[in-house]
Amino acid sequence: MGSLNGRTALVTGVSRRQGIGFATATRLLQAGASVAIQHWSPHDAEQPWGADDIVTLVAELKAQASEGARVVDISANFAEDDAPAALVTHAADALGHLDILVCNQAVSGHDGTLLEIGVSDLELHWRVNARATLLMTQSYASQHDGRPGGRVVWLTSGQQLGPMPDEIAYAASKAALAGVTASVAADLIRRGIGLNTINPGPVNTGYLDEGVLLDADRLAAIRDRFPLGRFGEPDDPARLIAWLVSDEAVWVVGQVISTEGGFERWR
Repeated sequence: MGSLNGRTALVTGVSRRQGIGFATATRLLQAGASVAIQHWSPHDAEQPWGADDIVTLVAELKAQASEGARVVDISANFAEDDAPAALVTHAADALGHLDILVCNQAVSGHDGTLLEIGVSDLELHWRVNARATLLMTQSYASQHDGRPGGRVVWLTSGQQLGPMPDEIAYAASKAALAGVTASVAADLIRRGIGLNTINPGPVNTGYLDEGVLLDADRLAAIRDRFPLGRFGEPDDPARLIAWLVSDEAVWVVGQVISTEGGFERWR
């Protein structure tokens, strides 16, 4: 993996050790970057898997950092109008400049089939998943001064590859990001910033532990659709993100990339 010594990054959705955000922040810190992390623990506290202690989580990240790399943690609720821009400003001020933005945040719950969801469900998913990502990217690009290393990574969920009938609000918000990736990337690359979006596929961030949401039989059926015999793990997408933000991936722009271990949606 390419060195990120001297680079700075903002990674959102870093509030649980079992999350993609934590794995990503760890990878970037180990590669030499200083990292600002965003968290919103009240969201996790209402989920079946619960919230982690942020103070302990930040301490663990600091222990993973390369010499000279810093960790800054910021609490921000993306349902609020000014939160995305304020977060970017806070992170840039704390680290001096932002080279890298990883938009990993997402809402869990408050969803359902088309006939079950309401206006508030659609609005919440739009605000947190799609709108916040676009507004953070806008603010990030405004503060970026054109120096080498400008990178943005968005996360989507493969909704373009197969149906997600029980998560219409979530799928709609994530589909917006996949759909607009090429358009935003075309603008950003002229500013020296490379944007790509990744679909991590089913990753066990806690919801695929037995008894949390699904029983053993259902989990086994899903696991059997992975040719390698296991669910995705947080470090699987984190490795790809760390590569995409490195100098080694400078020629990859405007792509929606799946990293799913050959997950068989057709079964």
